[in-house]
Amino acid sequence: MNRYRGIFPSIFTMGNLFCGFASILVSVKGEKPTEAAWLIIIASFFDFLDGLVARISRSASRFGIELDSLADIVSFAVAPAVLLYSFKMINFGNISWILGFTFIMAGAYRLARYNLAAKLESKSNFIGLPLPAAAVTLASFVIFCYYFWGEMKLDRFLSIMIVLFSALMVSTIEYEAIPKFDLSTRKDRNKIFLLIVAGLALMIKTQLVMFPILAIYILSGIVKLIVGLLDRTVREELTRPRNLFKKKNKDDEV
Repeated sequence: MNRYRGIFPSIFTMGNLFCGFASILVSVKGEKPTEAAWLIIIASFFDFLDGLVARISRSASRFGIELDSLADIVSFAVAPAVLLYSFKMINFGNISWILGFTFIMAGAYRLARYNLAAKLESKSNFIGLPLPAAAVTLASFVIFCYYFWGEMKLDRFLSIMIVLFSALMVSTIEYEAIPKFDLSTRKDRNKIFLLIVAGLALMIKTQLVMFPILAIYILSGIVKLIVGLLDRTVREELTRPRNLFKKKNKDDEV
């Protein structure tokens, strides 16, 4: 039985891959952008479930990690690039394929770096923006636009998002992972509370709140970095006069 335990998470990985491939096919037809976007979002659920099943069944393996990344490059790098190119970026001219390939390239780099550092145990925080988060945010932006305007809008904002997400994926900015359901620490309790609030909001009006929630998550990493840098600068400024004072005392003794 242990020999076949790894099959169960692989089933969900194939579901992820299938949704990514289906999204590409829908985008190529050029008819239903929101359907292609929803397929990317469904692929992210399969991606979450394959990791969850692997941990529960204790069947995590290097093979599973590599297979998962191969599925992710299709569902969360190629599929969003094809979706945005087919329904909006094709109007950007030559910059369109550059933006699309930049996102795919950054996603491939992010997955390769993750695989090198990945452990078979439970995840810690992410280093760099996770590719599925970037892809689902772009997909939710498509749904958001069609909910309000019935078409893709905000061309410049879309271009900025693609460049920003690509940069964040290859960066070393830390992003919070999904917390364990452990109420022993205040930090985990706060995370779980925020997840519950976000889940309730998504159930009430998914098309309206999904993009803002994911955008807040992405901005949280940048805010966390800025706060950390400011805190480090303040500490250095507070300790610098004290060090100078000690140096003066030593000079006086001499």
